[in-house]
Formats: sequence, structure tokens, C-alpha cells
Amino acid sequence: MAEPIASFASVATTAALFFSGALIMRGAGCTINDLWDRNLDPHVRRTRLRPIARGAITPFKGIVFTGFQLLAGLAVLVQFPLPCLAYGIPSLALVTTYPLAKRVTYYPQAVLGLAFSWGAIMGFPALGIDLLSNSAALTAAACLYASNISWVVLYDMIYAHMDIKDDANAGIKSIALKHEHQTKQVLTGLAVTQVALLGAAGMAAGAGPIFFLGSCGGALVTLGIMIKRVNLKSVKNCWWWFVNGCWITGGVVSIGMAADYISRSLKEAESQSTPDGRELDA
Repeated sequence: MAEPIASFASVATTAALFFSGALIMRGAGCTINDLWDRNLDPHVRRTRLRPIARGAITPFKGIVFTGFQLLAGLAVLVQFPLPCLAYGIPSLALVTTYPLAKRVTYYPQAVLGLAFSWGAIMGFPALGIDLLSNSAALTAAACLYASNISWVVLYDMIYAHMDIKDDANAGIKSIALKHEHQTKQVLTGLAVTQVALLGAAGMAAGAGPIFFLGSCGGALVTLGIMIKRVNLKSVKNCWWWFVNGCWITGGVVSIGMAADYISRSLKEAESQSTPDGRELDA
């Protein structure tokens, strides 16, 4: 028997909490990154005027501000069911150490993806689904997590092209430097991987055709357009696609998911009604 679909109220509340938590923790991640990179940022044209890099804010004040950000993130986290604490706290290690990756590997974007995609796992226990006892949910969570990692690496590779010359001079490693002459091929591979894993997550979760057409198909089209049109030699163009491309692809994926959720909810409600429309007794 299929799992009952979560109520609109629980989905809406959970989504609002995740949005708030993501906003707060993204800010904390940026502050931590600026603290680690305070001696590197002055050598990169785009980042040289960041508050800590230019000396407008001391590292100590940055640490204090980070503490408040993390406390705010914790305040959001405790609103979720208790198991979410066990899933959420380990992500802090990735958020904290990500900036170090660019010093030792050409693939720091992969570490960023591991950190920023963590919500894909937490969404299941947030709705009361035990991943350890539900193999289908575990498969869906793993595929969704991996899909989002591919997405993060894809977008951050475009982002990294804005600083490619300065990064090379400053000794900062990135996937853009490693694959400078094969970037669009790599981006294409990441896009295909992202959509394939998103589809696999949908299959494991029992998604309907609206999800596959809207979310997966929409993502494939929007990513394809972005990869074709982005001018990797233009800082301004890379920035435009980094900012807007994220909303475009994220938007079609979200709309497809929402439409599929509404469709499945209506079908479930209909199946629980008698032929004359009266609700069956529980």
C-alpha cells in the first residue's frame, strides 16, 4: 500500500522552515568562507572589497556574527522533529571546512555541494519518514541528494569562471581551472547526471507523470539553454546565469513538484470518497 501523502499544512510549514534555515545557513557559510579566505580575497578583483578582506570588520567580530547566525539556524532546526537534529548537526562540519577544500583540491565545488545539498536528506525525517526503515525513502533521499550536488557543482563551475584568472594567480584551486577548456562538456555531463538522478528520486518516491514532465523535463530544457548561451569569457554574463539560471531551473523543478503533489493529493482524496462523494468513515 502506498504511503499517504502529507497534508498541505505540514508541507507548507516544513517548506517555510527549510527556506528560513537555508537562508540563515547560507549566510553563515558565506561568513565562514570570508573568515577562512580573508588573506586570499584581497588578491581577487571581485572579492577584494568584502568587509573582512578590506578590514572593515575584524575577524573576531566575524566569528561573533557567525555564532549568532548558527544560533539562529539552531532555533530553526529545533522546530523540526527530534530525528532531524541527528541528521542536521553533522552538516556543520561540511559548512565549516568547505573553504579549506579550494586549497587542496581542484574540486572544492563538490564539497560545497555536499554541504549545501544536505536539506535533500533532512526533508524526509522532517515529514516524519524514517530513512533507516524505509528503503524507498532512503533511495529517493540518496538520489535527490546526489542530484542536488551535481546541480551545485554545475552552477558553481560557472561562478568560478568569473575569477578564473585571479584564482590562478592567487593559487586558488577550482573545477573551472582544472577543466577550463572542457567546461561546457563537463557542464553538460553534470546536467544530464542531475536530471537522471532527479528522475530516479521521483521513481523511488512514486512520483507521477507531471513530475517527470515538469521537473525533470523542465530542468533538462532550462539547463540546456543555459549551457548553450552562457559566455564563460564574460564575468557579467557568468554572473547573470549564476543568479538567474538558478531561479529558472529551480523554479521549473519546484513547479513540477508542486503540481505533482497537488495532482496526487486530489487523487488520494477522491479514492477515499464513496461514489456519491461522501467521505468514508475512518
